[in-house]
Amino acid sequence: MAKTKKDGIDITRSSEELRVVNIEIDFTANALSSILYSQGNTKILACVTKAPSLPRWFPRDASKGWIHAEYSLLPGSTDTRFRRERTGAKGRTQEIERLIARSLRGSIDLSALGPIALTIDCDVLNADGGTRCASITAACIAMRIAVRRLIASGECLPEELRASKEEIKSGWTPPSLSEEKRREHENKVMPYDVAALSVGLLEGKIWTDLDYILDSNADVDMNVVMTSNGEFVEVQGTGEESTYSREQLEKLLDSAAKGIIKLHDIQKEIVTSVN
Repeated sequence: MAKTKKDGIDITRSSEELRVVNIEIDFTANALSSILYSQGNTKILACVTKAPSLPRWFPRDASKGWIHAEYSLLPGSTDTRFRRERTGAKGRTQEIERLIARSLRGSIDLSALGPIALTIDCDVLNADGGTRCASITAACIAMRIAVRRLIASGECLPEELRASKEEIKSGWTPPSLSEEKRREHENKVMPYDVAALSVGLLEGKIWTDLDYILDSNADVDMNVVMTSNGEFVEVQGTGEESTYSREQLEKLLDSAAKGIIKLHDIQKEIVTSVN
């Protein structure tokens, strides 16, 4: 157990320990896939839906797809009511939405996906730090399950098996892929998973997976997004009331990478048996 000197708050886990992760698959019935994801007391509902068409700005005969993300703090997710953004997403929300979408596009081959547009909605049911990172980790699980189901239904096929517009108009029936071919195509569409984690410096000590108490007291905080092959998608690091050295930066990244490997293991385990 460690104690912060600033507020005398007890932290009942080690500095390298992740908060407990719990995942419930298909929490809602109507989405293509949905995940209720808990990391400590931060709870995210991630739902994937397939749009009826590609975005209007796509070329008419586009052969690749698109991934869009939306993020929202629900009114009861914070200690005081968070007002709904009825007139559109505000600056912080837009920034997080773009981060989530960029991160997901870092784990998917849009050409292998084909002309499909997916929207991943990340709604924060309870906020206790690291909501953007938890949203990315949850959204990736939901997206992989959605891709798997699109392949199984014949909506997402290898390019050489896709129908032309004329064939579709003539009542074309999609081919049925073997289990081996489905897995092979899934791995082409999503060659990697993506996960994210917050780390920080508090009184010179590095902490992994910041909850609200740690985040609000941190001198430096950082959000790190990585793919399961060990590459970075994005690093957001800020000295809130302090600066940090090159050596501290490297230690922060090392701490994040170790934690993200654990998240990738959780992602892999949870999707193994899901259809």
